[in-house]
Amino acid sequence: MSMEKTFDPASVESRIAAQWEAADAFKAGRPERAGADPYCIVIPPPNVTGNLHMGHALNNTLQDILCRFERMRGKDVLWQPGTDHAGIATQMVVERQMMERQEPSRRDIGREAFLEKVWAWKAESGGAIVQQLKRLGASCDWSRERFTMDEGLSKAVAKVFVQLYRDGLIYKDKRLVNWDPKLLTAISDLEVVQVETKGSLWYFRYPVVDGSGHETGEHIVVATTRPETMLGDSGVAVHPDDERYMELVGKRVRLPLVGRLIPIVADEYSDPEKGTGAVKITPAHDFNDFEVGKRHDLAKINVLDAHGVLNDEVPPAYRGLDRFEARRKIVADMNSLGLLEKIEPTTHTVPHGDRSGVVIEPWLTDQWYVNAAELSKPALAAVKSGKTRFVPERFANDYYRWLENIQPWCISRQLWWGHRIPIWHGPDGQKVCVGPDETPPDGWQQDPDVLDTWFSSALWPFSTMGWPDATPELAKFYPTSVLVT
Repeated sequence: MSMEKTFDPASVESRIAAQWEAADAFKAGRPERAGADPYCIVIPPPNVTGNLHMGHALNNTLQDILCRFERMRGKDVLWQPGTDHAGIATQMVVERQMMERQEPSRRDIGREAFLEKVWAWKAESGGAIVQQLKRLGASCDWSRERFTMDEGLSKAVAKVFVQLYRDGLIYKDKRLVNWDPKLLTAISDLEVVQVETKGSLWYFRYPVVDGSGHETGEHIVVATTRPETMLGDSGVAVHPDDERYMELVGKRVRLPLVGRLIPIVADEYSDPEKGTGAVKITPAHDFNDFEVGKRHDLAKINVLDAHGVLNDEVPPAYRGLDRFEARRKIVADMNSLGLLEKIEPTTHTVPHGDRSGVVIEPWLTDQWYVNAAELSKPALAAVKSGKTRFVPERFANDYYRWLENIQPWCISRQLWWGHRIPIWHGPDGQKVCVGPDETPPDGWQQDPDVLDTWFSSALWPFSTMGWPDATPELAKFYPTSVLVT
């Protein structure tokens, strides 16, 4: 039989992959390897909406090499495949499809009907990436494919949430989050793209007042790239060593357009070399300002609603204006009052939502959090003791830097697709956490938020093996051998 001059992968890949699968070539726990040492890698679960890109191809090729090598050395190898439900991405795909078909929106049809549509989409179109991995020849145990919202994984998620909540490691708090005014949900730092943008730096003059609240004729000048947030200012900060302002620390200014008297505080966050050395502090609309506000007990005044529109906390002239429309009006009004010192062109980075493409707002809102600092302690200890090793070793330094400076993890998302938070709210504001085998009280309402997708992905190495049940796979293959990411 003559060989073709050029290799045609399309005619070969699917056929060979199907033969391997039919022969159970990559199945873990085969009888002939009953006494063999275990070797296990769990695939970092790709988004169910995704398609294979070069990053996936590289990452999975490295895993495949390790798994095939250890199989050839006689080990019982489990390469665990599956996909992530990808909260925002999947909800967007289905909503876009509904819009293209000119169907009623998700809010029109309600939560249950919308979720039925998402599950239908998942059954029909989700998981294309799995088929692509099979065609690549990835030697996963495809008989064990899992999904982060299948029944077993949902049980694991509920158990972990309840346990952490009852241990005081999950709690509700009012903090700043990255808020997407288009998708109307909190998003993580990793879903924010910093876009270099040409903008302006507006210099505003804030009148200083005496002890009786009368203007002294003196002004302190602050610079801002977001004039619309000034309506929520609750302080002005200067550096404690900045001689220009030492006399002013402890005094107050009248916030223009609003009339509120706000203090001048000394804080090292203010950089004497930058702008005028004096910065407006808006704790409800800036992550750094939030920390300054905590140090000086400044009010957190939220001036935006979920859509990025000015709310009832601002003077009537600005209520109901979109944030960028309000920016133009505030600049014009400050100018007409003689309180606009100057405008400088500037290039700065502006956070955008990686999926929505809109400017993200640091927004003060009630969310569910995990005490990540407490949970990170055993993870840090594992690397420091050598139980877990990084290859190359230098990446351990990045790991330490992340975990030693870790912030509370915001785990709630204002979406419908995902694991719903198992907290029920009563008529008088009381709440109860309901475990997988418990029944919520009659008439109580379940929390509308869902968990961040990564809450379930974090459990993937053991939830895919049947945890919380004591399964043979869990006993044999967990903890896993390697994570390639």
